[in-house]
Amino acid sequence: MTDMFVIKYIDNKLKKVENPNFIKYTFYELRIKNNLTEEEIDRFLKINKDYFENKGYEVFFTGAKFIYKDMTLTVQDNELMIAVKN
Repeated sequence: MTDMFVIKYIDNKLKKVENPNFIKYTFYELRIKNNLTEEEIDRFLKINKDYFENKGYEVFFTGAKFIYKDMTLTVQDNELMIAVKN
C-alpha cells in the first residue's frame, strides 16, 4: 500500500459519500474489500487522521464517544475510524 493509494482512496471516498461532513471507515471496507493487513490499516488510518484533522475534522476511533448533531454516538466495534466536521 502506497501513500498515493491512500490519497486516491480519500478523494474517492469524499466523492462517493452522502455526507462529506461524516466520514466512516469500517473493518470490512479496509480489511476484507481492500485486503489490507493490520499494519497497513494502522498506516492508512494514521494518514487519514492527519489529512482530516488538517481539514478541520475531529477524528474518532473504535470505542470513542462523540457528539454529532446533538446526539452522543459511539464508534462501533466494526468501525475503525469516523471523521466529523462540525
